[in-house]
Amino acid sequence: MMKLDDCRYEGQGSFKLSDYPTSAKVDKADRSHIEELMANNIERMIELQDKLYAQGTEGVVIMIQAMDAAGKDGTIKHVMSGLNPQGVKVYSFKQPSKEELAHDFLWRAACHLPQRGEIGLFNRSYYEDVLIVRVRGLWRGYAMPKRCLDMSEKDFFDQRYRQIVNFEDFLYENGYRLVKVFLNLGLDEQKKRFLARIDEPAKNWKFSAGDLDERDLWPQYMDAFEQAIGATSTKRNPWYVIPADQKFFARYLVSEAVVATLAACDPAYPQLSEEDLAGLEACRARLAGE
Repeated sequence: MMKLDDCRYEGQGSFKLSDYPTSAKVDKADRSHIEELMANNIERMIELQDKLYAQGTEGVVIMIQAMDAAGKDGTIKHVMSGLNPQGVKVYSFKQPSKEELAHDFLWRAACHLPQRGEIGLFNRSYYEDVLIVRVRGLWRGYAMPKRCLDMSEKDFFDQRYRQIVNFEDFLYENGYRLVKVFLNLGLDEQKKRFLARIDEPAKNWKFSAGDLDERDLWPQYMDAFEQAIGATSTKRNPWYVIPADQKFFARYLVSEAVVATLAACDPAYPQLSEEDLAGLEACRARLAGE
């Protein structure tokens, strides 16, 4: 069975998206066992999150990138289901507002970072600025000085990759750990899911004709993902390329990545000083005397 390490890319060697399958081809008979393993991971996450929140020294940011219908929303719903919402901040990166476009492309991400001790969950992220922005050529229309735009597409995005790596190093060096997930969906599986959204009334709301326009650009998006992942993966901040054709297994692997990251934080409940412990005993005596 595929392991999380099979999906992890730390920047070693050249990255080829074709080296990572869209399906782990897990036997459906094993589904209940996989879901049991995921349930155990959720219990572990609950324990680790409680300590992370109490300690308040490290923050965790989980970023999920994918093509439409890859299961971003379902992954968020199922993997994070048991966490205390008090310590989780969720932000969905939609089309940038006028205010956001007036700032640098990392600004809105910085605005929505969780406090240390909390978990931030980004549905899409600042990586949209090297994905759809690249595929659609939107960068050429940015309200930026000529010196920032008067270059080739390759030079522009190489610059952005460098800025992203520097930003992620900055976060790591200031107490944050990132979980960068790409849900690697197959083209045929996306077609099946789009048809289900059209054919099943309860799923109609999920479908937009614009999704097909993006599907027409599949090769360009795969190239953009390949370049972005290859250029921004580091040992500190690796990417996890998760096979997404089988939702239950994709969610399990994402839960593995989250547990591994929380465990690496090694959170612990704060230890009270002798003076504070003495204060607690005094409070106990006061309560007992009422």
